[in-house]
Amino acid sequence: MNADIKAVEATVRTYLDGLYEGDAEKLAHVFHPTSALTTARDDGAIQIVTRDAWLDAVRNRPAPQAAGMQRDDHILTIDLVGPTLALVKVKCQMPPRYFTDLLSLLKIESRWQIVQKVFMTETRGA
Repeated sequence: MNADIKAVEATVRTYLDGLYEGDAEKLAHVFHPTSALTTARDDGAIQIVTRDAWLDAVRNRPAPQAAGMQRDDHILTIDLVGPTLALVKVKCQMPPRYFTDLLSLLKIESRWQIVQKVFMTETRGA
């Protein structure tokens, strides 16, 4: 397997571990400081949250692991677009919310970092 694909996968696995564990430091390590998280709200408006605002939210909510939630996350695709750009699609959950994330990664100073997360949320059984 290509070394860059392995490195991208490792970055995304750290992201998924950080989500499940509620570990804002792991998340901060893989998200570039200028990154943002973007989604469409139920009213159709676009919501953009900075990395630091999101990390504060992670620090102030119960971690899925600590709450006893079942872990079920998957890397669906890794597209190594070029030597410095990758796109990754993942599924993860914090029941009753289920997420599909599209992660854009850039290789910055020899390290793959998430520079943008665009996501959607589905609510089931609430």
